[in-house]
Amino acid sequence: MAMSGFSSPALALVGAALFISAAMMKTGLDKRLALFILSKIGAKTKNVLAGVILVGFILSFFVPSTTARVSCMVPIVMGIIAAFGVPLKSRFSAVMMIAIAQADSIWNVGIKTAAAQNMIALEFIEKQLGTTISWLDWFITAAPFAAIMSVVLYFLLLKLVPPEMDEIEGGQETVARELKELGPMTWSEKKLMIISMLLLFLWSTEKILHNFDTSSTTMAAITLMMLPGIGIMNWKEAQAKIGWGTLVLFGVGISLGSAVLSTKAATWIAHVIVNVFGLYYTSSFMIIAILALFLIVIHLGFASATALAAAMIPIVISVLQGAAEYSHLNVVGMTLILQYVICFGFILPVNAPQNMVAFGTETFEARTFIKTGIPLTIIAYSLIMLMAATYWKWLGIII
Repeated sequence: MAMSGFSSPALALVGAALFISAAMMKTGLDKRLALFILSKIGAKTKNVLAGVILVGFILSFFVPSTTARVSCMVPIVMGIIAAFGVPLKSRFSAVMMIAIAQADSIWNVGIKTAAAQNMIALEFIEKQLGTTISWLDWFITAAPFAAIMSVVLYFLLLKLVPPEMDEIEGGQETVARELKELGPMTWSEKKLMIISMLLLFLWSTEKILHNFDTSSTTMAAITLMMLPGIGIMNWKEAQAKIGWGTLVLFGVGISLGSAVLSTKAATWIAHVIVNVFGLYYTSSFMIIAILALFLIVIHLGFASATALAAAMIPIVISVLQGAAEYSHLNVVGMTLILQYVICFGFILPVNAPQNMVAFGTETFEARTFIKTGIPLTIIAYSLIMLMAATYWKWLGIII
């Protein structure tokens, strides 16, 4: 039981995702994509902010690692800040770095393969409820929320942390120069782009054109990346760039959740929560409202959504199963929605690794992050409830 998480298919998927991220870093394709997008948006600070959020969205499809995406963007934006002589403690610097972290968290919700915590949730949904969620089903359900929140993030940051200048002189030239310094696209980058596009196609057509699950197609892509002659990198290059701690944390998290289930602790905790919050004969909408608020508050004590998902998703499912004994509920759909809430981590810099990467640049203080994070969380919670009453109800996610 103690090591059960390390035999999970989801662990293989997370490991494969780290390999893809390593390949992106090794070839520089992630940096090229980011610079290409930023080169097209103009020098106005509003456009640069929109470009940073857009890059976060695009990279979430191709770089299935939260920290890797932020680690790609931070040096690019820091280079822009340094090139224009913008003070490190300026509002411009702060708004760009906060946008990088928060946009990353938002699109962890929108894309199934964007974050490890999603894989943990799906592992327990399959284990406890016997249901698998395809990449496209997740996208249809969650992407509208992430798209709306991206727009909210843009206007919220401009309102709460308005940059000192309307336009950065020479901004386009600096980005264009960095892009030119990369040279023409290498053969390795082209191969990685082809494999990534093929993988994205296979993910999005799961259960439509084929029956291969996300783990199988991702592992096949990794095998292709490392084949002699075709491969993009070898084992020695890959292992040096992979965050093995993420895999260990994931395996331990799955093991912890499995232990909570096998010892019946999840069932006991679930009954306590059902009793304390009075979830007997409560509507789906009110259950979502109560549990989402509970998860937002408890997230303040966690430094990782991965750890939070491992600890709470088995309990959340058990709570919903307990409540379903008294009311007609879609337990799978409600678990998905609550997993989206687990991805938030908007309030404190210590609530997510990507926040800490951005915070480590010393471009903003914790209170500035909190100043933007609290209203962002309130709006995100309100949007969860609005979509629970409308869009997700129309999809049948909420009964």
